[in-house]
Amino acid sequence: MDNTAAAQRPEAGDHASPASGPWPITLDDVTVRYPNGVVAMKNVSLEIAAGEMVAVVGLSGSGKSTMIRTINGLVKPSSGTVTVGPHDITRLKGAALRHARGDIGMIFQSFNLADRTSVYRNAMVGRFSHTPTWRTLLGIHTAQDRDIVMRALDSVGMLEKVWGRAGALSGGQKQRVAIARALAQQPAVMLADEPVASLDPPTAHSVMADLADINADRGLTVLVNLHLMDLARQYTTRMIGLRAGEVVYDGPAGSATDADFEQIYGRPVQSRDRLGEQ
Repeated sequence: MDNTAAAQRPEAGDHASPASGPWPITLDDVTVRYPNGVVAMKNVSLEIAAGEMVAVVGLSGSGKSTMIRTINGLVKPSSGTVTVGPHDITRLKGAALRHARGDIGMIFQSFNLADRTSVYRNAMVGRFSHTPTWRTLLGIHTAQDRDIVMRALDSVGMLEKVWGRAGALSGGQKQRVAIARALAQQPAVMLADEPVASLDPPTAHSVMADLADINADRGLTVLVNLHLMDLARQYTTRMIGLRAGEVVYDGPAGSATDADFEQIYGRPVQSRDRLGEQ
């Protein structure tokens, strides 16, 4: 073997290729029954096209978070199948599931940042699924990984805070770092579980605009859980309404009426259902 050529050959996993284009999401007759007997999803079947920007709307306990967690394999359905791109998520375990999750970005309401470390290191976590374990443990990152992270932070306006401590950021800034961390994965699908629930109205609009830009500019499939009707109407193209674990609405978001939201909520629309009136 040519030792020179071998030395120049990239190590497996050092430069894992991003997913090729956005992925569709399919839920086929999915039911989730928790051990305490609660049915969080009941016979849900959905087709989300590659590149769609979709809001999942419902009150607390409607099944929104359970749905998003079945899509990335954090919750296993009691029955039915969940397919994301080429992956049957319901069949995957261990390393295969971790590999699939590397192409599914996830944003949480609580940000899930390490407050005592830098913005840069928090965003670099997005590269871990594409990095050999020894590099992760030693904190050795490739130039490509560093470039991907810096570009992700720049895309959400957080590059100037790159070396600052995450704990010193505002809530909106923390959520932008969380978005950058997910973008650093170079995902095919972006999932956001109530990403604006703890933010003030201007910041919530800013974060939703970031997600809409990601959908438009990068072509990613974006699925975002919301309970605020004006955000769903303004920033997403399709709305799926959940009530007691069942789909009660599936249609265009922009033209959804107050009556449609009342069907989803199971009660009259209230002021707290609109961000602008809070």
